[in-house]
Amino acid sequence: MALLITKKCINCDMCEPECPNQAISMGDEIYMIDPWLCTECVGHYDTPTCVSVCPIDNTILPDPAHNETREHLWEKFVLIHHDAV
Repeated sequence: MALLITKKCINCDMCEPECPNQAISMGDEIYMIDPWLCTECVGHYDTPTCVSVCPIDNTILPDPAHNETREHLWEKFVLIHHDAV
């Protein structure tokens, strides 16, 4: 499942540089996660780095609009980084 950043975001800039897929960028008001690039760090780390560095609890959550299995996240990782794999 891709992740999303809620309105609790304080724009601290902690998550954006941590994303190995460059899925996080500044939106109109808060940071946002591109669901087509988010793999929840599958292929890179055991847990999503954006969640681990966010200073506000429950700000980055699973996106119910993008329900994906771990296998699908892995396939997406391979497609995103096909040159590196």
